Amino acid sequence: MNAGSVARNGEIGARRAATGSAREGAARAGLAARGVIYALVGVLALRIAFGDSGRQADRGGALEEIASKPFGAALLWALGAGLVGMALWRLSEAVFGGAGQDGGAVGKRLMAAARCVFYGFVAYSVLSFAAGSRGSGSSDKQSRDVTAKALGMPAGQWIVGAFGVGLVVAGVWIAARAVMRKYHKHLKLGEMSRRVRRAVDTAGVGGGAARGAVFAAAGAFAVRAAVDYEPDKAKGMDDTLRSFAGTPMGPWLLVCVALGLVLFGLFSFAMARWRRV
Repeated sequence: MNAGSVARNGEIGARRAATGSAREGAARAGLAARGVIYALVGVLALRIAFGDSGRQADRGGALEEIASKPFGAALLWALGAGLVGMALWRLSEAVFGGAGQDGGAVGKRLMAAARCVFYGFVAYSVLSFAAGSRGSGSSDKQSRDVTAKALGMPAGQWIVGAFGVGLVVAGVWIAARAVMRKYHKHLKLGEMSRRVRRAVDTAGVGGGAARGAVFAAAGAFAVRAAVDYEPDKAKGMDDTLRSFAGTPMGPWLLVCVALGLVLFGLFSFAMARWRRV
């Protein structure tokens, strides 16, 4: 091998290392940012369960909570930057494939692309909030407005109904994968002590089950809105969480779900530390 080949190989290796480091940093920042939002939404839902209904238990409420704290503006910008990192990480997975043997599969790439779009939207909303825009209201109002527009389209009931069914299926899928600990294949389990692994499993299973329950409940409300042709029956995250308090279990079911969302936030922090990227 001549000197030119050695130099080119070294340059390629350095470029790959730099790209890998950037991708890993973006992923870990994004997972941490996701953890902050879910943990805060869970805390706000706990407040609602115990009678404090002054703030929305959704992303907007979480951002308001951050903004009210010292250095809140700087924290909002940092959170938005982390979510941009999440979107870019998912974009890299869609283009180049993710970690693991099946990371380059078509289904994995499509899912990564969908997540890129979702987190891109979330990042935009957080950065807009940080820049002074308070958006278009709560998640509940947004959900009702979008549902009303969709119902007004040709075959609108079918569109809203299909979306709702999709959310229910996604919720069941999220909860089932969490209970089966499918996230293990993404974690560096060998770097964890037995105690840490148990704690991560508690957060992963409890948090994933609660997150899945929220998705499934929101989907059920969307299906109901489609069947009854009433957009007001669609619910955003805040109203969906509040609906758990209206069950025969009363506020205690909401307490369980809220604690689960806090656990999912903690699980996201664990993923930021130990996930394979």
